[in-house]
Amino acid sequence: MTKYNPRYLDDEEKDIVESIEAVSLKDISKPTKREQTEIKKAAKDYLKKDTKMNIRIDPYELNRIKEEAAREGLKYQTFIKSILHKYISGQLIEKSKLTG
Repeated sequence: MTKYNPRYLDDEEKDIVESIEAVSLKDISKPTKREQTEIKKAAKDYLKKDTKMNIRIDPYELNRIKEEAAREGLKYQTFIKSILHKYISGQLIEKSKLTG
């Protein structure tokens, strides 16, 4: 671990660095054309930007959302995105539908 100051790494990070440094680049074969295409597609998909959305919301509701997000340890926009994702994927269900 000559490149990193081990004083700032925890045990798991030290293990990762040691594992990486133990790999010989000569042992790694070049990916096939198909693998290269898949890797490029995965990288491109990963870098896609999300679509922006603007909404108008009551200040009281926004403050409540920010409070709930803080309790969850999230930024409020991430929290809202999470709620929307859970709702459209069926993971978030209205209480009235549960009690019937």
